[in-house]
Amino acid sequence: MRVSKITFILLLVLVTSCDNKVVFDEYKSVSTAWNKEDVVQFKINAPDSISPYNLFVNVRNTNAYKYSNLYLIVEMNFPHGKIVTDTLQYNMTEKNGAWLGEGLSAVKDNKLWYKEGVVFNESGTYNVKIQHAMRGSGEVNGVVNLEGLTDVGFRIEKTE
Repeated sequence: MRVSKITFILLLVLVTSCDNKVVFDEYKSVSTAWNKEDVVQFKINAPDSISPYNLFVNVRNTNAYKYSNLYLIVEMNFPHGKIVTDTLQYNMTEKNGAWLGEGLSAVKDNKLWYKEGVVFNESGTYNVKIQHAMRGSGEVNGVVNLEGLTDVGFRIEKTE
């Protein structure tokens, strides 16, 4: 009993000490089929107006995700009205079809680069909006309901 408590405490310290760069990290669940009109939103208070930060989009996928890539539209609304919109493309699999991301189970966590060295030079609340922009191979119309993604997240880390 005593050994297991010590082991638990050591593991807890190890896990929490490994993530000392994180400033903001939040996930939101998406329905079993993420509709292209459903926008995932994160409200972020500016950490400071001097330091640079790295920004990431996090997604969790299952084996039900049937694509090798992922297209997202990410919009960042600044406190004083400026809006920056990016269309992003990420690989979700290796060339051999093996999933990228981390996780031992059928769910894979993917930490996807969004922006590097961002300075939040406006004080106030930033609003980040994320929606998918997937299309089937050779198709003109977008995928309406995207299956296989369970959660979408946004993460801010201190730069080194």
